[in-house]
Amino acid sequence: MSAAAGNTGRIVVVGSLNADLTIYCERLPQPGETVQGNGFAVNPGGKSANQAVAAGRLGGHVSLVGAVGKDANGAMLEASVAGAGVDVGHVRTSGEPTGVAVIAVDARGENNIIISAGANGTLSPDDVADAADVLDGAAVVSLCLEVSMDTVLAAAQAGHDAGATVLLNLSPYAEIPSALAGLADVLLVNAHEAALFLGVAVPEAGAAADEWDAVRERFAARGIQQVLVTLGSQGSVVLDSLASSGSRVTIVQPTQVHAVDTTGAGDAFTGAVAVRLAAGDALADAAAFASVAAALATTRKGTQAAYPDTADVERRLRTS
Repeated sequence: MSAAAGNTGRIVVVGSLNADLTIYCERLPQPGETVQGNGFAVNPGGKSANQAVAAGRLGGHVSLVGAVGKDANGAMLEASVAGAGVDVGHVRTSGEPTGVAVIAVDARGENNIIISAGANGTLSPDDVADAADVLDGAAVVSLCLEVSMDTVLAAAQAGHDAGATVLLNLSPYAEIPSALAGLADVLLVNAHEAALFLGVAVPEAGAAADEWDAVRERFAARGIQQVLVTLGSQGSVVLDSLASSGSRVTIVQPTQVHAVDTTGAGDAFTGAVAVRLAAGDALADAAAFASVAAALATTRKGTQAAYPDTADVERRLRTS
């Protein structure tokens, strides 16, 4: 499978751009506790910007629709996203400050995050309407929940109307209207989000495919036929009720690496899935490719600067 082949379909990412204020520490603090940090960095982030950069670095034809403040963080974000080859013609300057994420990362690469929306909170359905030139004819529209639900719903509808594959990352988790669920061609969730969405526990990592088949049926009953459930360092599971041949449940094994920072790994996964779906891959093949891209992203500190390019992923695919 070539990572570069066929990346001709446009990917439109609608959503958030944040400045990541990251402090590194030996362990994450407990409530009310202060711990000593051992490094600090300000990096470009935001789930949607991360997904756009990940897709751009992997050869995708990407446009980003979002909003930043008229400040140094906004300029940093636009430069980072554009530097990955992403079209930023629909990133609007807002009167609000650029959104920020305050992140703590421990010695194992685990993290916790607090977000302040800032300019992201001003992104509206009007911005989606203004981006009709890139949404028309898009192959994939990639969405998350770091902007208003009205905006996400408008973008999903625009993507659906354009004949695009609507890829919805249900993060940060929120209850979504049935209309949005119905517009999502592919739902991307972690195991915790899947359990919240369905209202039942889901199998633990390592469970057999037949245990996940009941989960697939529950999603299908909610009108969602294709689901990717990520399991962190344990890989992912593809639930594909539309599969015309083979199993409707595919266990994707993890790519083994030494992780130093897992921040934004899920966004790297989402961006990589978008690239492969835009190239015409089946969902299971897209997930296998994304597993490698996301794992490689954890081997470096930061988010966007840590994302692999096509050559990185192809090199790892050749040696796996």
